[in-house]
Amino acid sequence: MQYNVNVPIIRFPHAMDLELPQYATPYSAGMDLLAAVATKVKIAPGEKELIKTGIGIALPAGFEAQVRSRSGLAAKDGVMVLNSPGTVDADYRGEIGVILYNTSKNNFLVTRGMRIAQLVVAPVARVIWNDVAHMDATQRGTGGFGSTGV
Repeated sequence: MQYNVNVPIIRFPHAMDLELPQYATPYSAGMDLLAAVATKVKIAPGEKELIKTGIGIALPAGFEAQVRSRSGLAAKDGVMVLNSPGTVDADYRGEIGVILYNTSKNNFLVTRGMRIAQLVVAPVARVIWNDVAHMDATQRGTGGFGSTGV
């Protein structure tokens, strides 16, 4: 089942010539974010750069937007979103930025209009804490990192 949500979007002056994020296929979960850079930006090996997208969104309450790496950039160029997934909260109204990190041994050039990340809009559950003295027992119990096998 597909859910649709109306989201206001603004293009900042430095991105008026760029396309809005869009889904590549009918069943894509994410929309491509484009680089709104004025000139080429070099990301050296092991370095990071904050790349602006030229857009801002007004998500409704109960939603977030996740900024994720593009699999093609990661596989082919070793470039990923550093804090993936980055979160755009429903009350944020600024320009969306993407922190790209170059894990490769080669320089990476970000050019204007390049597809640099994906944006996935998702519902968010709000937690109401229930402070208890004991937790219910489970098969796993307190077993943590690696406790369920390799």
